[in-house]
Parts: sequence; C-alpha cells; structure tokens
Amino acid sequence: MKIHFIGIKGIGVSALAGYYLAKGHKVSGSDVVFGPHRAKNLPKDTDLVIHSPAVQPDNPEIKQAKKLKIKIQSYPQALGDLTKEYFTIAVSGTHGKSTTCAMIALILMKAGLDPTVIIGTKLKEFGNKNFRIGKSKYLVIEADEWQASFLNYWPKIIVLTNIEREHLDYYKDLKHILRTYKEFISHLSEDGLLIDAREYSLKQKEAKRLRKILKIPGEHNIYNALAALALARELKIPDKISFKALSEYKGAWRRFEIVKKGKTIFISDYAHHPTEVKATLKAAREKFPNKKIWCIFQPHQYQRTYYLFDDFVRVFSNALRQTQGKPLIDKLIITDIYDVAGREKKKIKEKINSEELIKKIKKAQEIYLPIEKIKNHLKKNLKGGEVVIIMGAGDVYKLLDKV
Repeated sequence: MKIHFIGIKGIGVSALAGYYLAKGHKVSGSDVVFGPHRAKNLPKDTDLVIHSPAVQPDNPEIKQAKKLKIKIQSYPQALGDLTKEYFTIAVSGTHGKSTTCAMIALILMKAGLDPTVIIGTKLKEFGNKNFRIGKSKYLVIEADEWQASFLNYWPKIIVLTNIEREHLDYYKDLKHILRTYKEFISHLSEDGLLIDAREYSLKQKEAKRLRKILKIPGEHNIYNALAALALARELKIPDKISFKALSEYKGAWRRFEIVKKGKTIFISDYAHHPTEVKATLKAAREKFPNKKIWCIFQPHQYQRTYYLFDDFVRVFSNALRQTQGKPLIDKLIITDIYDVAGREKKKIKEKINSEELIKKIKKAQEIYLPIEKIKNHLKKNLKGGEVVIIMGAGDVYKLLDKV
C-alpha cells in the first residue's frame, strides 16, 4: 500500500510509519516541523491516510483525502487493527508505560520469542528506533489513555502500571478515567489476562533482587520491572532469562537518560506529571546522594499545568525543602510552558504561566528563565560536579545540544 502519515514526527505515529515501511509499504508523511500542512502534500495515489490524534478535522490534508475518497484512520485506529492480527500485549497506565513496555520487549527477545514492538520512545536495543519488527505472533504496544485511544485496542494481555488524574483536558475527573479504563479492560477475551502492577510490593523478594541488578534508578522502576516479570512468568519464561534481560536494560531515550558526562552530569528526562517529577527527582537523589542537583523544568501543556497546578507546587516545594539534611534538588529553574498545538484552550492559556508557579513555590533556590537564557545562566553559575536534570515532555531536551 501507499500510506500517508499526517503528524509523522510524533513518537507514536513515527513508530507506526517505521513499521509499515519495514513491511514493504510505501510511506510518505508531513508534519508541522517541516512546514504547514497543505493539500498538495498528499500524493494522489495514496491508499490510506493515518493521522495523529492531535490533527484536527479541518486539516487541509484530511480534507483533501476526503475529497479523493481515500480511507482515513487515526493512529489509534490503525494500531487497533494491528492488535487484532497479533497476540497483543498492551501496557497501559498513567506512568511507566514506555519503560515497562521496553522491559517486556527485551525479556521476550531474550527468551527467543521475537516480538514486534511499537513503543513511545527510542531504545538503544532497537538501534535508537521506536519500533521493532519481529517474526512471531507477539506484539507489544503502549496503550495510551489520552482521548481514550486505548479503546481501539484488543489485546490478549493488559499490563496496568497505575491510574491517576491526568489528561484532564479530555477526562472530567478520576471517576471518568476509571470508567474508561474499565471499558478498556473489558476488551480482554474470556481467556485474556490483566496484570495489575498496583498489587505488587517493594517488600517482595523479587523487588530486593531487582533493586540490586537494575541499571536505571528509582523505586518506580522496580514496580515497572515487577510487572514485566509477572508478564514473563505468565508466558512461562524462566526467571533466569527475565532477570538477565532486566539487568542488561540500559534505559530509554529521555527516561533518566544520562547524555553527557564530565565535570557536570546532564540527565534528560520526560517527566511532565507531578508524580513523575517526584519519582525522577527522588531517583536522582538516590543515585547521586552527595552531589548538587539542579532541575530545569519545562511544564508541558497549559491545561495540564492549570488542572494540576497545586500538585506541581507541592512537589517542587517539597523537593527544595531540607529532608534528613538534604533536599531532593538544590536549585530549580522553570521555563515557559510548552504550547501543545491543537490541544490548548485560549481561556486557560490566559489564566496560567510559569511565573505563577514560581510565585507559589516561594523558595530562594528557584527562578523563572526563558529557555533562551538558560544556557548563559548555566555557564555563569555551574561550578563543576553538579547534576543537571533537563525535564519535560516538550522541546526542552534541545537544550542539551546547546550546553
């Protein structure tokens, strides 16, 4: 087929595009990072158009596809069709999906089960790609809850990491979120399986062993590994293979990724929800107990910042507070909110900004800086030997190239 992807730079859409390309289909694509969407971007002989969920119905390429009567699917709809063709293992939850998905994939690979994988990050084990083509019946995917995308998927096994208030631009409240997860779980067949990581404990003997062997820090990653281990046991994979795979896991792109070493250690991290921020900062302090830790945070989306404002204030205030002689972080820089195209409401954008966060946190160790001024601030103020966490789901990671 000839498939055109709208929003092809997105981490999920690009993985699906890579999958189809590797399967021998012809792929074209457009994205706002390349320039504006235009009707002429769509090849006339296209058989299928797949678009990011963020793409709006009035997109000129969507309108052109309708005019030419070309089949149109959203990314979740297209991935949903694939889940019906494979023995699908779907990793869902508010946090930890990418890491747990990666761990499961690597265990299956180590066990010789040769899975196909579509994941929301890049893995070194995949040649820095976000997908892998396997030859077996197994498909491992992330099942994203935004806009109830996962209701398009029909897995044989669901691995559930956790459930929290998130994506409140779509969901009304936690009850609405729970109802939607319940509906997703109902997609399991009678012989399907739900693995709920919330049932596990750090007191388990497996947790103690994982704490010793995991290369990636943080208690949250022990929970992720416990879920992956439980899945492996259901597939009759010996523990010896699972622990070996987990011990070799190097971590994923922008998941506590140590990208530069020297006198100063830089860490790129995707955390953008208060719970994720707390877990990452706690993991950093555990890994670097005696170093000065800086956090540069770019809030992601005005609506998330608005709805979870008090949670962000509490997490950062606590992180800067002395606990047992040391705070989790020694300095905090908050830059401007990352504007997510197609997902922001003008009324909320007018109500919230990063300066408001700074005012509420009220700590001497935190400041607001526009992103273009951060490089010079680091040059002037870093003494050498610090840990600098560059955190957020937007484009803040590009700072790494500059510093």
